[in-house]
Amino acid sequence: MIQEIKDILLLQKRELESRLRENYVERETELKLNNNIIKVIVGPRRAGKSFFAIHFLNKRGEFGYVNFDDEKLIDIKNYDELIEAMNSVYNNPKFVLFDEIQNLSKWELFVNRLQRQGFNLIITGSNSKMLSKELATHLTGRHFPIHISPFSFKEYIRLEKKELTTAEIKEKFSKYLIYGGYPEPLVKSLDIKEYLSILFDSIIFKDIIKRYRIRNPKEIEDMAFYLMSNIANEYSYHSLTKTSNVKSSHTVEKYLGYLEETFILFSLNRFSYKVREQLSSNKKIYCIDNGFIYSKAFTLSPDYGKLYENLVAIELKKKEMFGKLHVYFWKNQQQEEVDFVIKERAKVKQLIQVCFNIKNRETKKREVRALLKASRELKCNNLLIITEDYEAEVEEEWFGIKEKIKFISLWKWLKEKDKF
Repeated sequence: MIQEIKDILLLQKRELESRLRENYVERETELKLNNNIIKVIVGPRRAGKSFFAIHFLNKRGEFGYVNFDDEKLIDIKNYDELIEAMNSVYNNPKFVLFDEIQNLSKWELFVNRLQRQGFNLIITGSNSKMLSKELATHLTGRHFPIHISPFSFKEYIRLEKKELTTAEIKEKFSKYLIYGGYPEPLVKSLDIKEYLSILFDSIIFKDIIKRYRIRNPKEIEDMAFYLMSNIANEYSYHSLTKTSNVKSSHTVEKYLGYLEETFILFSLNRFSYKVREQLSSNKKIYCIDNGFIYSKAFTLSPDYGKLYENLVAIELKKKEMFGKLHVYFWKNQQQEEVDFVIKERAKVKQLIQVCFNIKNRETKKREVRALLKASRELKCNNLLIITEDYEAEVEEEWFGIKEKIKFISLWKWLKEKDKF
């Protein structure tokens, strides 16, 4: 059995060596190896988790690598044989990378044991539970979470490996807005729509339908398709039962949880100081990458307003994942809305509106009025409106409410080092 495992790892090693020769874009995420704390890298499939880890480790010398996204490995019963085979192939490595480890049965116990034995471990996974508070109960040793998403806009323009003019940056942004930032089709010049459509379907089948043994796959497929076509819209579990042909709100909630676990989608709660009210209110749905919307949503033409809002939601969600802030949307009884409420600890730090076409007078009036009302209610005067290309800092007044509002174009906001 050890020789069979060794043969699998030898083939994986050849693939690894081939990947190290591919074009690599430096990511914004930092990783430190100066201790034996378990490093947990999570994010969507194909977002570049293992690519990031192997290039980082390669700069520091030899390391062991096992990819558990291989059906020949996931049924292994004797983990000691796996370690023996890995030590043979990689000459007793100091550092070890376990890729897509959530596919391995009882992986938590295995990883804990190796950490106690002195291995310096990096593990990757495509399931959000690996980044949640539940991880603390699974990994008894200390661990450090790292999140890798598809390219941010700053990473996207690094693909050019040269300084770009403003006109070139804007041209790049117009493509990023539609096609998103999944690394592989960009680096290898693949057909983006075909690639992301296949990836989306693979995630639904492999990480949800197969793993959770969904009896009626069409239900969750239809629900995912509906949500992808309604990005940045509100939903409730009850409303989704009517539109997605799923029989119960409980099943809808369960399916949505599966979709969010795989990082395809994420939700924002409506802001309220009352937790019960916050949890019972409608939520808003967003997607981890605009390319998925392009490849899977039912739409005749791009909804630029929704695409703009989704890009902002992605950036804010990344910050939230590491506990740097909490993100909500705000809505009052008059149905006036602010797209994003940024909260740190007990204080609302910033209010953000996203408006693609701010040049329309009525649109601007509506966006500003809602922002000023939220400013008064939430006691926050850090007000921002993200636009297509309008930039200014002006004082706005509505019925005695007077505050300064900053306007900035989305492409410039995405490039800012410190947005908050």
